[in-house]
Parts: sequence; C-alpha cells; structure tokens
Amino acid sequence: MKTIIVVKDFHKEPYGRYRSDAEGCERSSGQTFREEVLAPALRENESVLVDLTGYNRYGRSFLDEAFGGLIREEGFTGAELSSKLKYIHRDVKSIIPVIDERIDAAIRDTSS
Repeated sequence: MKTIIVVKDFHKEPYGRYRSDAEGCERSSGQTFREEVLAPALRENESVLVDLTGYNRYGRSFLDEAFGGLIREEGFTGAELSSKLKYIHRDVKSIIPVIDERIDAAIRDTSS
C-alpha cells in the first residue's frame, strides 16, 4: 500500500480548488494534489492511503477537486476508488464523510 501524508508529501497548508484560484494555489490546490500526487499514485499502486492528519482546515473545494475530481476528471470509477483508495484524519474525523459525499456526488454527476 502506498501512503501519502498530505502535509509531508504535498503541502503543509493545502488550499483551493484550482491552480488558478489565488496566488500559491498552483502548489497547494486540490487540482494540483489530484493531478500530480493522488491520481498517479492510484494508477501506479494496488492501493493508496491518504493521511490528511496534520492540517485541520481542509476546505470543501479542495476535497471536492482532489477526490471528486478522480471521478470527474481522471476517469476512475466508484468501484475502483472503493477498492483502491482509503483516507484518514486522526484528529478531525468529520473530514471523512465530506470526502465520501464529494466522491458520491461526482459519481451521481457523471452517471446522469
């Protein structure tokens, strides 16, 4: 299993949906995380664990673009993500259902 520790392997303060949202988002956005870190890891590994611990202010837009974008933009299916992708936050458990909901919404959006 490949483990991605977001604050170590990506950015200490992930922020924004798109690279173009604000200055600095080209390095910290959900789009950048998805395109440069998460999607390649999912393609190259049987399973991936994303550890979100270490930062407590993930925005819904970051989470939607990073995780929901796997369905909308990267071509993964819900079944693939269910079997290959796990995510945790040791301190802020409420982030997990937000990610679940953003993936479910992306599945609904692409199937209609």
